[in-house]
Amino acid sequence: MVAADDADAPAETTAFREQLDALVGKPVGSGRASVAPDPVNQPMIRHWAAAFEDANPVYTDPTFAAASHFGAIVAPPLMLQTWTMATPMITGIGERGGAPVPSEGPSPLAVFDHAGFAGTLASNSEFEIERYLCLGETVRASTVIESISDRKQTRIGLGYFVTWITTYVDEAGEVVGRQRFRILKFKPAQA
Repeated sequence: MVAADDADAPAETTAFREQLDALVGKPVGSGRASVAPDPVNQPMIRHWAAAFEDANPVYTDPTFAAASHFGAIVAPPLMLQTWTMATPMITGIGERGGAPVPSEGPSPLAVFDHAGFAGTLASNSEFEIERYLCLGETVRASTVIESISDRKQTRIGLGYFVTWITTYVDEAGEVVGRQRFRILKFKPAQA
C-alpha cells in the first residue's frame, strides 16, 4: 500500500533531477581510498566467527586450513567491509548528526537534505566476492554513487533510492570484492 497519492506530492523539477544525475559516478566521502588500519588478522577473524557463531575451521584452525584448498587461514568473505571501517568517535556524535566519524567535506547526499529528503533508511546490501582474504593482507576501499532511482512514494515518505558501490582491492590493486549498499533518502510523512 502506498502512503499517499503521488499526485499530491510536489513535482520533481528538471533542475533537481539534473543535480541527482550529476552525482552518479562521484565519490562518496573524500574521494580517496580508505586504507584498512590493520592487516587481515586472526584476532578479528576469531571475534567475527564467534559473534556470528560461524564454526568453519578454515577461519580459525591453522591445521585444518592448511589442509584445505586455501592452504592457510582465510577471513570470512563478508568481513570485507570490516577491514576498512573507521574507528567510531563517540565524542561530538550529536553535533555530526549521528555520524560515527568526522566528515571530510560536504557529503554528496547533502543535496537530498537541502531538498527536504532528510530521512535515511538503509534498504539492502549486496556483496560480490572475488576471492577470500588471507592473513597479513591490507585492503583499500573506494566508494562511488552508482545510481539514483526515480522519485518513489513509499509508506514512510516520498524519496529516492541511492545506491553506492564500494570496491575493495589488495596491495597490488587487484579487486577482491564489491559491496552495493542502498538507502532510501526520503521526506518523512507528516503525521
